[in-house]
Amino acid sequence: LTPDDQIPFFGGTYFPDSPRHGLPGFGDLLVKVSDYYHQHSAEIRTQNASMLTALGSLYQRESESSNLPQPEVLKIARNQLEQSFDERRGGFGSAPKFPHPTNIDRLLRHWASSRVEGMNDSRALHMALFSLQKMAQGGLYDHLGGGFCRYSTDDQWMIPHFEKMLYDNGPLLALCSEAFAISGENLFETAARQTANWVMREMQSPEGGYYSTLDADSEGSEGEFYAWESETVKQLLPADDYAIFARHYGFDRPANFEGRWHLHVFVDTSKLAGEFNRDLENITSSLETSRKILFVEREERIHPGRDEKILTSWNGLMIRGMAIAARHLGADEYAESATRALDFIRSSLWKDNRLVATYKDGKAHLNAYLDDYAFLIDGILELLQLRWSTPELNFACELADVLLQQFEDAENGGFYFTSNDHEQLIQRPKVMADEATPSGNGIAAIALARLGCLTGETRYLQAVERCLINSAKSIEKSPIAHASLLTALEEHLSSPQIIILRGQGESLTQWHHACLENYAPKLLCMAIPNDASDLPSFLQDKKPQDDVVAYICQGMTCAPPVTEFSELRSALENTCAVL
Repeated sequence: LTPDDQIPFFGGTYFPDSPRHGLPGFGDLLVKVSDYYHQHSAEIRTQNASMLTALGSLYQRESESSNLPQPEVLKIARNQLEQSFDERRGGFGSAPKFPHPTNIDRLLRHWASSRVEGMNDSRALHMALFSLQKMAQGGLYDHLGGGFCRYSTDDQWMIPHFEKMLYDNGPLLALCSEAFAISGENLFETAARQTANWVMREMQSPEGGYYSTLDADSEGSEGEFYAWESETVKQLLPADDYAIFARHYGFDRPANFEGRWHLHVFVDTSKLAGEFNRDLENITSSLETSRKILFVEREERIHPGRDEKILTSWNGLMIRGMAIAARHLGADEYAESATRALDFIRSSLWKDNRLVATYKDGKAHLNAYLDDYAFLIDGILELLQLRWSTPELNFACELADVLLQQFEDAENGGFYFTSNDHEQLIQRPKVMADEATPSGNGIAAIALARLGCLTGETRYLQAVERCLINSAKSIEKSPIAHASLLTALEEHLSSPQIIILRGQGESLTQWHHACLENYAPKLLCMAIPNDASDLPSFLQDKKPQDDVVAYICQGMTCAPPVTEFSELRSALENTCAVL
């Protein structure tokens, strides 16, 4: 940065402490940057002036149009994904290959909408499920301990960059759980359960919050923790189990990672059953036993380093993922884990009615950003679908109120990344496109719309419409880059179904389960016990009746109460998407 006005004139993403891999050492680099600054100061000032002008116009409203994005952008985005879809290996584009959870989510939602409308775009479903399948079978996924790595260095999802990020695993956990709800495939259930278990085992702090990352390196080498010598595996496993394991994970092929083997599925279990003349259950049991043996052995190794920062936004993503996994896998422990994380955020990162962004070693600090508020509200809404909590709903509304007060561009619509009282920077971004994480604007629009429908608070709905109008030109230029905003648009054009259940005991549990068991991305169901108090007026109007009653609403427009289970089932058929 220039020393007086702190404008950047040189940057990079990573520099080693000493020269290696063709990169300069950081100390040498600083000397060169200093020399350049002193020798070319006038040139730098001219360059900085041009950069500030460009930055100043980057997030300005492109049009004074008062129109929403055209509905056709939803179909265009789906077609853009098909154009970049890897037919053989799944995913989108070529190496380095990233999982892009927002792309898969968009395809699943597109399929669900098409099925409810009677068209059934099975191709969209195939692209989504096939991509998830290839990721879960590939080296991107940790077959022994659960969890997904950052990206694949090749087209086959075989050799990853071994870093595990919380912000990838939250959305991927949700997607694997939803894929299982759609397809019933054991692969997706296993990946979801192992990932959730890994999060609780290795990424949840004793205080409740989720840690940020696991390093790629251990013992000074990337992937060291994950790679195997074939002889080591052969010695650890019984001969029959080793033969199956080796065929499944490629130990009968040349080493795939620096002279050693990194687990990647080459032969699926159904084919193994035929080759070894065993039934599928026997093959599956053998592989599970082998993985457990190797996991125990691997635990004795030096583990990768762990970044123990607890970031509010990334915790919001994982709270949502855990809640969705708990719903579709019937695992109460995942909901309890998510609740512990939320309780930690409320007690340690909510200060003077404002969020802070980060916590480590007992210190919580830094003004929170748009993503912190938006992702957390979204996560709370998913948790509320599992078990009702009026205090958590009130907390979500408090977060939403701060989001509107501090982040909304009241003149043009949309939300800034930084709050009104944030330190002044050379630019105040208003990010619309999804990046490594979903767009804060997109998730804010989704969460505010749902919260508005749930509470009857029209301020939230009006802010969503302003955001969508402001983002229209950006969306229409590149629809698929704005998958999160497309979901908000889809739910704005056709309001989500809100089901409020009132009741108690087994009847309430039965009705609640029926609402949540299938994949229904445009359904929000809250089971509110009869004795719940201090509800918002919109919910207070949904009175208990004799046993259990369902209030089925499209947005904020509600039909007469339903007291027969068969009527509830009929209503769900118009929303749920199953194979």
